Amino acid sequence: MKTLIKNFLIVFGVLLIITALLSTANFNTKKPEVVGINALIQDINEETVKSIEVKGDYLYATLKDENASQLEVKKEMGQSFSELMSNYGVAPEKLAKVDVSVKDETGWKFWVSVIAPWIVPLLLFGVLIYFFTRQVKGANNKAMGFGQSGAKEAKPDSKDKKTFKDVAGAKEAKEELLEIVDFLKNPKRFTDMGAKIPKGLLLMGSPGTGKTLLAKSIAGEAGVPFFHISGSEFVEMFVGVGASRVRDLFNKAKKVAPAIIFIDEIDAVGRKRGSGLGGSHDEREQTLNQILVEMDGFDPNLGVIVVAATNRPDVLDPALLRPGRFDRRIVIDMPDINDREEILVVHAKNKPLVKEISLRKIAERTPGFSGADLANLLNEAAITAVRQNKKQVEEIDVLSSIEKVMLGPEKKSRVMTTKDKEMTAYHEAGHAIVGHFLPHCDRVRKVSIIGRGMAGGYTLSMPDKDVHYNTKVKFENDLAMMLGGYVTEKLVYGDDMLSTGPSSDLKKATSVARSMVLRYGMSDKLGPRQYAENEEMIFLAQEIHDKKNYSEKTAEMIDAEIDRILADARKTAERIIAENRPQMDKLVAVLIADETVEEDKFVEIVGKGVHHDEDAKA
Repeated sequence: MKTLIKNFLIVFGVLLIITALLSTANFNTKKPEVVGINALIQDINEETVKSIEVKGDYLYATLKDENASQLEVKKEMGQSFSELMSNYGVAPEKLAKVDVSVKDETGWKFWVSVIAPWIVPLLLFGVLIYFFTRQVKGANNKAMGFGQSGAKEAKPDSKDKKTFKDVAGAKEAKEELLEIVDFLKNPKRFTDMGAKIPKGLLLMGSPGTGKTLLAKSIAGEAGVPFFHISGSEFVEMFVGVGASRVRDLFNKAKKVAPAIIFIDEIDAVGRKRGSGLGGSHDEREQTLNQILVEMDGFDPNLGVIVVAATNRPDVLDPALLRPGRFDRRIVIDMPDINDREEILVVHAKNKPLVKEISLRKIAERTPGFSGADLANLLNEAAITAVRQNKKQVEEIDVLSSIEKVMLGPEKKSRVMTTKDKEMTAYHEAGHAIVGHFLPHCDRVRKVSIIGRGMAGGYTLSMPDKDVHYNTKVKFENDLAMMLGGYVTEKLVYGDDMLSTGPSSDLKKATSVARSMVLRYGMSDKLGPRQYAENEEMIFLAQEIHDKKNYSEKTAEMIDAEIDRILADARKTAERIIAENRPQMDKLVAVLIADETVEEDKFVEIVGKGVHHDEDAKA
């Protein structure tokens, strides 16, 4: 509305200026001096007038001076020149010495002067009517297109199309998708055997694992049109718009079939129905119903494959997951060490890395990183290299970026007192010593008292290889390492000087111990039972209240078991620290001096741990 008013004022102002200019325009090359009739009569009597030209109600007199000055006189309307001269008593002999001519106003100047005052307002209104008509037409077009899907189409011959070569890792997922590609390329092979083309393909995985990239690669490999849209783009505040957009999307795809429709974040519209929230005519449910009908309804959907992606498959409606809808469900796991190395190779292509850099070493340092995390990692490394005016990205840039992605940027401007620095050093040394001398903790890679993100210092520990399952003894060792900082502070400074530093460690340790008892059955006293079915609110439509599937007496036993597990972990940490106190004091001294200790120097200070003994045996 603001734009409409602004455009109207601009058009109106321009036309008003044009009208004003036309109304005041003088088309004569010389501007005559405007005088009264008496002045003209006086000049005639004095015989200084050379000629007089009569044009309508105006008299234009030319004088006999050197400049041939001109005078303009306005006479009475309808009065002739001779009558005017007679009324003012001009002698005929005086008038005879003046060359008098009478001319009618003709030509374009006359017609402009006559028509302009009438035609310009008409033009103004005509332009305004056209302007408003166009605005109304545009609004009608928008209203008529409100129910259109708005999906973006990626042409199969576009320059930026993706193929499976652009997707590193995810080997099992790509093998499954190759069947879909083969079906799109050679449908007759399958139809001759009576096989039907899969109608739906659901990609499930954690955020950043490459679900959208895999969907694009299917279209690129098959060479078919690819329509992509987000689940949130279907739902609007008006009832029926989402269902209309679904119909429009499928109609577009059917016209160019075979084609692929990709719906990203389908859980935005595909959540379980019947929750009682939003009423029975909930717009989201209508959109979901239309998707179900289009995929496998009365009207057969031929040649259109629907690919959807979500990281919340547990909340999807069962009707979406039945055969005939999403026939294939492919889980995309987090990349392992080999996949991470391949992903790093892909994202390192356009970055000038030094030859000595080892992408394998970087892959070892990044367990749990998704493909998006690895891309962000190399991008941060490139930014770091630019800030330091380097021509190439070095390994130290990448390794420092790992910590930046995991913990946040360094707090270089933070000034710590000597006491705070010492306390942070003892806290981190406690974590490192306990983790180093317990067999099932991950290898300590780095210890630092430089703050990052929310942490005042950090101990970086990572496994040598990817771990898919955690054991009870590993949980117990990890808990002891988590409590290492707390135990060290208490041992060195006493109960009265305990700080708030271990708060995040205590929170994480309590969560791990609780999961061991409630979810993993790792309590001999409570036995192999899961007590956490309804402890967490999985989704608003499923669990509104926090319900417990155990009695209050059992709750007391659960609390007691959690306390026992944490107490055992604390005793383990106290034992390890007591046995290795001299090494810890050495490490603290180096941390206070250097602030950061890498793995090689750490081993040199505290000695070889269990991990290094295993390496020697290997």
